Amino acid sequence: MKKLKRISSRSALTIATLALPLAMIGACSSNATNTTGDTAEPAPTEAPSAVDVRGETITIYSGRSEALMSALFTQFTIDTGVKVEVRYGDSGELAALLLTEGDKSPADIYFSQDAGALGAVESAGLLSTLPADVTDAVEAKFRSTSGAWVATSGRARVLVYNPELVATPPASLDDLLDPQWKGKIGYAPSNASWQSFVTALRLTRGEDGARAWLTGLAANEPVAYEKNGVVRDAVNSGEISMGLINHYYLYELISKIGADKVVAKNHFFRDGDAGSLVNIAGVGVLASSKKSDAALVLVRYLLSVAGQSYFAGKTFEYPMIPGVIQFVSLPALAELNPPSVDLADLKTLEETQELLEEVGLLTK
Repeated sequence: MKKLKRISSRSALTIATLALPLAMIGACSSNATNTTGDTAEPAPTEAPSAVDVRGETITIYSGRSEALMSALFTQFTIDTGVKVEVRYGDSGELAALLLTEGDKSPADIYFSQDAGALGAVESAGLLSTLPADVTDAVEAKFRSTSGAWVATSGRARVLVYNPELVATPPASLDDLLDPQWKGKIGYAPSNASWQSFVTALRLTRGEDGARAWLTGLAANEPVAYEKNGVVRDAVNSGEISMGLINHYYLYELISKIGADKVVAKNHFFRDGDAGSLVNIAGVGVLASSKKSDAALVLVRYLLSVAGQSYFAGKTFEYPMIPGVIQFVSLPALAELNPPSVDLADLKTLEETQELLEEVGLLTK
């Protein structure tokens, strides 16, 4: 696997590694419990293609980190014979690069950490329409309405809290504005997942409603940290009482230092508001690609039992296809109540950043 020049990332995730051999991750049976709690046949692992693509090389612009993806890309090449060259970087920066390159881009695949960045590339007309067998493998709310991209894994927003400091966590976003939590809430203002959450807040409550909530939060003097992992650690140590992050950060810490050393717990908002947002990582094929058949082999591989089990076991994220066992501590996706937003609309980050700056929450 050849690496291209790396783009710097302000929001790279530190991914904990499970002792789960890659060769074992496809061992889920067709009767395994899926993300909705039902039983279903898993998606096919082989690409239905009449074209022999073994030996071809595709170029991937990956907003998912090298630490996470390198092993899976290597296994993909072993299993399919398709070679990859990867340019790693921040999803937003890679999206901006694609917009600049247009149909002259060397990329065949855009693999984003965030639905908003996928939406921006889609809006520019740079993604091709994926085959129905690919898009139909994933629930409608986790794929492009036009078929331009599809989710490969999901992550839920949560309130991580220290039960030694918080007996009963706030039930809703609005409860976080209670003065009793002044100076006790952590967040990562420059992180893409926080800004996607605020974007979802704008979409669900409108600009004025989002401004009102953010102004109330600012009045409670939340503590800004550089990264979500630092927020989590501050909660676990008791430095702060709670923090707004993604669900998997807690499980990374448990995997790293052991459950007996982790005090913090996750609280899942389930009221249909932005606090219960389920965002995704996803993938699309560039319309300008001259190797779309080989690129689709990768897309199908990411949605295979092997690929999906890798994400479920490596990052504790939600798998997107039936028949794949999710991490045992997670509530099923069907039990959550995410807001009714088109995830592609999370692309309006510039407006979100302007609003955060206006209310004084765009720091660090």
